Amino acid sequence: MKNIQNIVLDLGGVVIDLCRDRSVARLKEIGLSEAGEMLDLYRQRGPFLALETGACTASEFFDQVRPLCRPGTSDTDIQNAFNAFLVDLPTERLKAIRALRSAGYRVLALSNTNPVMYHSWIDRHFRAEGLAINDYFDGIVASFQEGCCKPDKRIFEILLRRYDLCPEETLFLDDGQANCEAAARLGIKTWHVTPEASLVKAAEELIQNRQK
Repeated sequence: MKNIQNIVLDLGGVVIDLCRDRSVARLKEIGLSEAGEMLDLYRQRGPFLALETGACTASEFFDQVRPLCRPGTSDTDIQNAFNAFLVDLPTERLKAIRALRSAGYRVLALSNTNPVMYHSWIDRHFRAEGLAINDYFDGIVASFQEGCCKPDKRIFEILLRRYDLCPEETLFLDDGQANCEAAARLGIKTWHVTPEASLVKAAEELIQNRQK
């Protein structure tokens, strides 16, 4: 890690705790019986995939999902059930991101996400310390804005090109093995996030290496 200059973080599963089953259950409660087939930890299907890749807007997404739910289901009902996928954003991780930047690293985000979550739950929880999401990152690449999702190599190429990153000097943290493998094929260093190898642990090691 001594040559690392850039840290790239996935959001869901790395910065934000997830629970797919909680969202599936909430969506089924409002009548979306196929929620289990449409939602996945790493790859969505149907209107959820269209939303995540930017193939449809948030309003178009709600228009597609609403008829699949119980009569009378509102857009807010759908949003709340969908957002149940997101569980917590511990402030210790926000502090770890700030510490990495203070240590001299460029810190960026690369996330498969969608405008429904991004402009509601994610925006709100990144304000826990009185800052906003853009205050934590030197750049953000979100799938719904780019038209492609990890592990598609195109989204990694967008990241590298837009922010002029040298792959060999870049460390990518993701909880998905397939995403780490896709990054590694482009020469990016990877850290597979697990409960034992968390963002906070990675930040501690990276900062210690800076101080040596």
